[in-house]
Amino acid sequence: MLALSTKCYLVQAIWQWCVDRGLTPYLSAAVAGSQVPKGYDQEGTIVLNLSPEAVRDLTFTSEGIGCRTRFSGQVYEVWIPAENVLAIYSKESGHGIALPNEMFAAPEPEGGEGASPDEFHKAHPPVKKGGFKRLK
Repeated sequence: MLALSTKCYLVQAIWQWCVDRGLTPYLSAAVAGSQVPKGYDQEGTIVLNLSPEAVRDLTFTSEGIGCRTRFSGQVYEVWIPAENVLAIYSKESGHGIALPNEMFAAPEPEGGEGASPDEFHKAHPPVKKGGFKRLK
């Protein structure tokens, strides 16, 4: 079983940060496999204005990001799968986060839940250092 992507949770956090500060959140995403109108991409990448004024019914799920928005006055349903998200940032300042797929390609640990605490402590025993000496 594949682990759920954290990308959309990170995107939602940066989106909220932008909105809270009155900034315009822009999302950069790969077009292949996305549901976006044709002809609005540049070299296979599209940049979307995700401000509350520009989109309706914005949803963030672990699978992707969806909304309704206008392109040249016509309303489109947009769906960006989590793996297609490249970055989210503020239009005004450029501050945000790049989210390349390599960051999220780690295999899931054996057993799906990771090592038990006992197994972890056997593999990573505590390091004994000089410590403090109690004086009376």
